[in-house]
Amino acid sequence: MRRVVITGAGTVNPLGKDVPATLAAMQAGQCAIGPLTCRDVDRLSVQIGAEVRGFEPEAHFARGSLSLLDRFSQFALVSARQAMGQARLELNDAAALRAGVVLGTAGGGNITVDDNYRTVYEEGKNRVHPFVVPRLMHNAATSHLSMEFGLKGPGFTVSTACASANHAMGQAFQLVRGGAADVMLTGGSEAMLCFGGIKAWEGLRVMARDTCRPFSKDRSGMVQGEGGAVFVFEALEHAQARGAEVLAEVAGFGMSADAGDIVMPDLDGPVRAMRAALQDAGMQPADIGYVNAHGTGTAANDRIEAQALRAVLGDHLDRVPVSSTKSMHGHLIGATSAVELLAALMAIGEGVIAPTVNFTEADPEIRLDPVPNSARAAKVDAVMSNAFAFGGLNAVLILKRFKAA
Repeated sequence: MRRVVITGAGTVNPLGKDVPATLAAMQAGQCAIGPLTCRDVDRLSVQIGAEVRGFEPEAHFARGSLSLLDRFSQFALVSARQAMGQARLELNDAAALRAGVVLGTAGGGNITVDDNYRTVYEEGKNRVHPFVVPRLMHNAATSHLSMEFGLKGPGFTVSTACASANHAMGQAFQLVRGGAADVMLTGGSEAMLCFGGIKAWEGLRVMARDTCRPFSKDRSGMVQGEGGAVFVFEALEHAQARGAEVLAEVAGFGMSADAGDIVMPDLDGPVRAMRAALQDAGMQPADIGYVNAHGTGTAANDRIEAQALRAVLGDHLDRVPVSSTKSMHGHLIGATSAVELLAALMAIGEGVIAPTVNFTEADPEIRLDPVPNSARAAKVDAVMSNAFAFGGLNAVLILKRFKAA
């Protein structure tokens, strides 16, 4: 099977509107969580989130195009443009047939749904815009990326709640490795910071009211964010043939289902997913130099994830930094593991491990090094990135430093 490398990355998220700004914010330990500005925020019990502030769609899209683009599609397109620009990828007609898109999203066009429910139920109107369905459908961002860049190979959307982007990137990895495509745009995008989106999450009673403190003893829940990140996954020989710069190699992917509870995390499922990723990568636990944790900041998730990491990594966990960047950019739901992959690239490429900010006190039930509050310099050759979703669906990616054979 072919080796798969990453040759481009792009993002729009609460920490930054491109990759350099995002990595600088991670290195500085910035927290983008703050007061929400969505409509009817006064009716929400949870009034904090990690918004993408200052994003102006008109600066990126013609007015006519915006009628087709929900905010989640806008984030995906801008991110993809950055990634394609960094990769310097140009596809002729033949190459386009072997290039595709796989993106993850949990909610799709949530803001479009919210706005049009208001139109029908609150305002009493009997007509909605003719493009409501093309805006809200989960595959909208995938389709827009394929059209903008002329990608005529495999194209689909993955929706597995909080693991959507990792599942999407894992599928893209397998498509390229197995020979079904030479190039895949992949990642995730999410925009559900609207009244309906937040009100639904309030009902689960897992939301923090102040901030997100993963692994901290006084953690009180998750905080929602929005945004996206897109990467160029490419067959190594394809990248080398055109002289592309390699950011990292995609080493392995593992997934599993808890087959247990619809919302409560399970120990066995994450353990099996991490072990599957290690086996797929041909690695041992001692090879992992950093873990980007799922780390939502809820009492149950953080405890179970720490136990799962101990089961997989054993005593090596005592020497491995494990941080959650959700403490900075919030939980981007279906897009979160895409933005978190930027922290994996930073660890490998820049030798800096992103911190878990807002950390106050160690939890005696959680025995790991959360890289509290400040970024850390370290030489990292391999990173494990975890995503464990509601519904018990788990997806784990492993990146490694690229070395030519």
